[in-house]
Amino acid sequence: MIHPIPNGTRDVLPDEMRELRAITEAMRAAFERREYGEVWTPTIEFEDVLRRGETGVDPAYRVFDDHGHVMALRPDMTVPIARVVATRYATAEPPLRFSYFAHAYRGVRPHRGQMREFLQAGVELVGAPGPHGTVEALTVLCEALDAVGLKGYRIALGSASLYPALMDTFDVPVEVRETLLAALAARDFVKLETQVRRHGLDDALVRVPQLRGGAAVLDGITGGEAGGLRAILADLPEHVSSRIVFDLGLARGLGYYTGAVFDVLDPELGEPLGGGGRYDDLLGRFGRPMPAVGFALHVDRLHLALAGEEAAA
Repeated sequence: MIHPIPNGTRDVLPDEMRELRAITEAMRAAFERREYGEVWTPTIEFEDVLRRGETGVDPAYRVFDDHGHVMALRPDMTVPIARVVATRYATAEPPLRFSYFAHAYRGVRPHRGQMREFLQAGVELVGAPGPHGTVEALTVLCEALDAVGLKGYRIALGSASLYPALMDTFDVPVEVRETLLAALAARDFVKLETQVRRHGLDDALVRVPQLRGGAAVLDGITGGEAGGLRAILADLPEHVSSRIVFDLGLARGLGYYTGAVFDVLDPELGEPLGGGGRYDDLLGRFGRPMPAVGFALHVDRLHLALAGEEAAA
């Protein structure tokens, strides 16, 4: 007899659970060495609180409580931690350092790497402006990945503000911007080029976001966005900077990012293992404006990448 489980979820059996536990414990130790205190928040939140974060991600599940309030399972941990900072740390002196290991839930089309329920491990550094705060986050990220034994990973680094600034430079009409940003977020450069040509816009809007590589890709890019990326690279320790690949078209799926953004890539997996970036405006929506940066790693994908590297060795 078959007893189905919801699409986008899965059972984890003892052998795999032991391996996942080893991964999370190695990362927990790395976070603790950097004095990131572990937090736990409710799996379910008021939907209007989650919407305040403007994540751009649909909740996987909504329910009503006994008072008729609309509740949703959290799509990530950054928004709940922003709420915690505003309510439980309203007078605490920054910077504040938090870590977590928690399940998140998103409304997606389930396929490999796109689960409705998944385990995240990550940190949030609140009250540390860029580039210094971003350098710390990237360093902690690499220390955590090194701790679990991942070898071949790279970090794609870009800026969430670069493409909007580029659209400002070329006077892209307001009604066209969302279409271009959606194509960029989907990495659909064919659609991006089609829309740019249809509206008679400058071809730099197609060319620039396809630039990837070393620091040389920043040559010829003016404005504070490129300068900020150079400043981050200059301050990174060598063992971290050697992992960096600039990606000027990087646009993460969550809507609260404001500056530097990054994805963790590994040749053994076709999907990012996780990522993060700066969200300097998010805390202000909860009543305590502060700069912030963080990252989250998809533990199941990290497990697959580790298994792939071991099999290839």
